[in-house]
Amino acid sequence: MLFFVAYKKNTKFGIMKTDIEIAREVELHKIKDVAEKIGIPRADVQNYGRYMAKVPLKLINEDEIKKHKLILVTAITPTKAGIGKTTVSIGLTLGLNRIGKKAIVALREPSLGPCFGMKGGAAGGGYSQVLPMENINLHFTGDFHAVTSAHNMITALLDNYIYQNRVSCEGLKEIKWKRVLDVNDRSLRHLVSGLGGSANGVPQETGFDITPASEIMAILCLASDVDDLKRRVGDILLGYTNDDRPFTVNDLGIAGAITVLLKDALLPNLVQTTENTAAFVHGGPFANIAHGCNSVVATKMALTFGDYVVTEAGFGADLGAEKFFDIKCRKAGLEPKLTVLVATAQSLKMHGGVPEDRIKEPNMEGLVNGLANLDKHIDNLKKFGQEVIVTFNRFAADTDEEINKVAGHCKERGVGFVENTVFADGGDGGINLAKLVVETIEKKPSASLKYMYDDADSIRDKIKKVAENIYGATSVVYTTLADKKLKQIAGLGIAHYPICIAKTQYSFSSDPKAYGVAKDFELKVRDIIINNGAGMIVVIMGEIMRMPGLPKEPQAKYIDIVNGMVEGLS
Repeated sequence: MLFFVAYKKNTKFGIMKTDIEIAREVELHKIKDVAEKIGIPRADVQNYGRYMAKVPLKLINEDEIKKHKLILVTAITPTKAGIGKTTVSIGLTLGLNRIGKKAIVALREPSLGPCFGMKGGAAGGGYSQVLPMENINLHFTGDFHAVTSAHNMITALLDNYIYQNRVSCEGLKEIKWKRVLDVNDRSLRHLVSGLGGSANGVPQETGFDITPASEIMAILCLASDVDDLKRRVGDILLGYTNDDRPFTVNDLGIAGAITVLLKDALLPNLVQTTENTAAFVHGGPFANIAHGCNSVVATKMALTFGDYVVTEAGFGADLGAEKFFDIKCRKAGLEPKLTVLVATAQSLKMHGGVPEDRIKEPNMEGLVNGLANLDKHIDNLKKFGQEVIVTFNRFAADTDEEINKVAGHCKERGVGFVENTVFADGGDGGINLAKLVVETIEKKPSASLKYMYDDADSIRDKIKKVAENIYGATSVVYTTLADKKLKQIAGLGIAHYPICIAKTQYSFSSDPKAYGVAKDFELKVRDIIINNGAGMIVVIMGEIMRMPGLPKEPQAKYIDIVNGMVEGLS
């Protein structure tokens, strides 16, 4: 759980109020008023209560999108407590509005797994949140449930097909489709289903991934409209027939039925910030096991109505930003004008060799050593042709000396730098960051976006380029299973798909304890998953799990309802 203590204002007895306490003090505006303020007709707002809504895709205007400016917020390699990237994304948007710009933030939806596991909430923090935070962090408008239901409906229908054709030549010899659930549950990773006799189905190995890792989630986030959604769902590869023919959702004849389950979930969700400005929160893939970006339609909706749009990509820039550029931007034709790189003293110290339980203490040597991690991310982002600004997300214990050291280092690197205090001060704390963003965009027109690899590259070459140029690996090796999958990809003629590497978020390597900038390491490709509907190849590296487990002290122990009010979503 990410927790800050205020150091300037908005304090009571020197202790910062919890996120949920701050959220409850905000007088929310009716969502139709929020929509109308940015130019969305009231008649097009599909209310989910007073303060949440969905908006129709017909409002997206490609001509308007071309006129407006997209800003990506990413981060250096995070600590387990995070870095406050969502908080900064919201705070930057608030700051832009404070200086007279029409700005909208576009974010991902939180997953119940981390909310009840490690984080306790993922809707920003302090005075820089999206609201109503309880709803957004929990069931929201039901998008995650729709994805879960659609995914598992495919599984049920596939199992029925296998059962009904168990004695015929029309059966399947290889199954590639599992189940999903939006909880952290390590016990569900590997299972055998269909036990107890023939009436209960055909026994087979299976398992669960967490819902954000579902291909349906990726499809929802990449689809441009309902027709595109249906096409992508139909193309999902489920397995192979006895005669080695790929078997898809279209072969089951259920693409239309699954699309029906997803038709409402495809519409972007409109909510508001702690300062009543518009925010789109839609889609929720993780960046360590999926592509880590909010939906294309939500980003385009925001760009239709906002002159400046701020969006984020999950975890560090080596994961989220790389996938944002190489997958989302490539497929959707988007191009950010600038990238903001978030850093904290705590994360720099951790990457500088300071033990995790002491990173809140002053340690200039550790902070300076950790600047190598910052530099690696700056260099990586510049490889994509990006203009980069570093923002220091200030915590209570941070000193001016520490901030000045990072500022001086960025000046030597020729990179813009500004601290922000958006957690404690909301939009006021993001004004300087907003001014630097606008000034940089206006004075330094961004170069054309560069991708890390070409569509025509082989999958091996794509993996090699990301592993060596972004992570710093010296070599990549493949298991026998991964080699087999590469041959299947070649046979299907889909080597032109972009890759989505699933890897630990805590290190450039696949070792989560290799902090800083890992050197002279080898990466092992354990498995490869074909997301034919999403149009990408998921590459599993190291020991990363697509179904997380719960920590020893899950946040669920602190979540409760007291006098009708939700507590513990801090």
